[in-house]
Amino acid sequence: MPSIIGGKYKRTKIEVPTKLVRPTSAIKREAIFSILESYALQNSINIYKNKSIIDIFAGTGLIGLEAISRGMQKSYFIENNESVFKILKNNCNKICKNDEYEIIFEKATNGLNRVFEIKPSVIFIDPPYSKENINFILLKILKNNIKSKDTIVIIETDMKEQVEIPIEFAVLKEKIYGKTKLLFLN
Repeated sequence: MPSIIGGKYKRTKIEVPTKLVRPTSAIKREAIFSILESYALQNSINIYKNKSIIDIFAGTGLIGLEAISRGMQKSYFIENNESVFKILKNNCNKICKNDEYEIIFEKATNGLNRVFEIKPSVIFIDPPYSKENINFILLKILKNNIKSKDTIVIIETDMKEQVEIPIEFAVLKEKIYGKTKLLFLN
């Protein structure tokens, strides 16, 4: 069972279904939050206080729960698989207070058709590799004005997958971990 790696809930175990999800490894999570925190420090922004994260294709919720553990005000989880949803709900109840999370039980593109009361400083997109149109999701984020000028969008995908990035986004960093590519956009 994976654990939260940082913050006030460090070492708390997270339930993972035996199939259907590919949890982000501890090494990649550490890299993600290290890069986010470094970027925030360099640009004098606070990514946690009074901010939220949108965890798209949330699965077990590891990224959003890690953010809560580190001080994020709220995590929005978008997940549409019923059996994964139950595990995600259990994990949220284990880590979060009721007002610290919201699970949106819809397809990713439909889940983005809403107003997020607490503006996100981070949007994490981790679809099943090569099975979702990431470009369409990015365009939806822009169309619905979900991203602010300081929002960091992180995409976790297969190393070989070509992601079409809309011109409104700048690529801040690209990291390769084994067969996985992490893209950081602003």
